[in-house]
Amino acid sequence: MSHATAPLIGVLALQGDVREHRAMLERAGAETLAVRRPEEVARVDGIVIPGGESTTISKLARAFGVLDPLREALHAGLPGFGTCAGMIMLAEHIEAGIAGQETFGGLDVVVRRNAFGRQVDSFEADLEVTGFDSPFHAMFIRAPWVEKVGQSVEVVARVSVVHHGERPHAAADAVGRIVAVRQGSLLATSFHPEITGDPRIHAMFVDMVRESGG
Repeated sequence: MSHATAPLIGVLALQGDVREHRAMLERAGAETLAVRRPEEVARVDGIVIPGGESTTISKLARAFGVLDPLREALHAGLPGFGTCAGMIMLAEHIEAGIAGQETFGGLDVVVRRNAFGRQVDSFEADLEVTGFDSPFHAMFIRAPWVEKVGQSVEVVARVSVVHHGERPHAAADAVGRIVAVRQGSLLATSFHPEITGDPRIHAMFVDMVRESGG
């Protein structure tokens, strides 16, 4: 894939905001493909793993036969971008996970599942994101957070100020938490950038895919 060619980025289409992710990626200059089969994993230059419920995603990925091929591809250098539950699916280590829960792995991080609480604990925050010249308005819905990062992991964003939530006292614990990380060709966010109308996070990932050479 040359830099002049639009990369083909897959969106794992087992659960979550598949259409919204595809729309954001296309705004950022990529072509997209819904991925449900091993042969589709082999076609793409990068993969987005949407939110949803991480244990359900892992079970569906196993049932559709894409868990092992996608894990192998990511560990071999396929660029990956996980949002919310997708962040959990890229993590090597999970806190508060379910016994026997499988992930794709690749990110040397410890992620706490459902760290920010239940649906009623959803909140919004403006984030200072590395490389952005203005804050990114992020929406957190039953979100995880990153508790620990390995030496090769870059912290891309932390929560600094929480704007509002249905239960502000619950969201207050968010301040200072790591909510976006990058390691090589892998990117993950605790929040849902596909639903805010701001394509910059997706554009960051498209750039990462281009830099990887496909």
